[in-house]
Amino acid sequence: MPKMLRLVALSTLAILLASPAAVAQVGVTVSTKNPEQIATLHWYSANQTTTFTVAGFPFGAAFDGANLWISSLTGDTVTKVRANDGAMLGTFAVGGSPSGVAFDGANVWVANENDSTVSKLRASDGTVLGTFSVGSHVAPLRVAFDGANIWVTTLVGKVIKVRASDGTVLGTFTAGTSPSHIAFDGANIWVTNTGSNNVTKFRTTDGAVLGTFSVGSTPQGLVFDGANIWVVNAGDNNVTKLRASDGAVLGTFSVGSNPYGAVFDGANIWVVNFSSSNVTKLAAKNGASLGTFKVGQGPEEAAFDGANIWVLNVNDGTASKL
Repeated sequence: MPKMLRLVALSTLAILLASPAAVAQVGVTVSTKNPEQIATLHWYSANQTTTFTVAGFPFGAAFDGANLWISSLTGDTVTKVRANDGAMLGTFAVGGSPSGVAFDGANVWVANENDSTVSKLRASDGTVLGTFSVGSHVAPLRVAFDGANIWVTTLVGKVIKVRASDGTVLGTFTAGTSPSHIAFDGANIWVTNTGSNNVTKFRTTDGAVLGTFSVGSTPQGLVFDGANIWVVNAGDNNVTKLRASDGAVLGTFSVGSNPYGAVFDGANIWVVNFSSSNVTKLAAKNGASLGTFKVGQGPEEAAFDGANIWVLNVNDGTASKL
């Protein structure tokens, strides 16, 4: 090959190797599915056939890397469910009317509404490692872990910070009216206030309020997508997308009837619609509706296990695995 032609060929090859478009042309597929979903051939939008009986009035759930922990509001228990096949691995007594559940990397924390306590269970075997008071008649509802501490919402307008290592209460901070759900964004804690139609942003280091932001009517669930906070407005049948850095409203998107909980799967926001007994899937990047999927009766909360969305159906005591 003449020298000039060799130079042209080498230059063309270099351009192709450096070009992202060229890489796409040779067979690399872009997908919103994560590796675990791809490995299990989860190419469908949602599994519409798999449901497990779990407990009476399942009201909160957390994933520990292998299992789902599901609280029973009426049974005063939490049940450990193996995620890959739904097998029940154990049911463990906690406090009165357990609701929110969180995982701290080794242990499971449960908020006990009627006892004003939180229970700490060892995830490996369900042993109760401690039951800690968070106040007198404060009705704790939901819990979130910030890497070192457990944050607890209460019906009396307070948010409690508890040290995860030993259950010591480190602070009590004022939120809005009737705080409900809670989420951690990597630096701050966000709380929905159902009675004042807003959310409060707390700095985790000292509990300082960094902002209070108006959303829709009767906000309930909220979830962080890595950059934004999504708030479920039960009274408006929609969700509000807030930029986490400054609370700016980036959009409002319609969902089903009387939405309650929400979960993020790495690419999409799933919103649980209580009255319409279904879930709405929204693209996190732009809020576009990607489908509505039927579940059990009266769904309220959801959790993600890395491949599937689990929806808690409070009216029939089941969990739908999508």
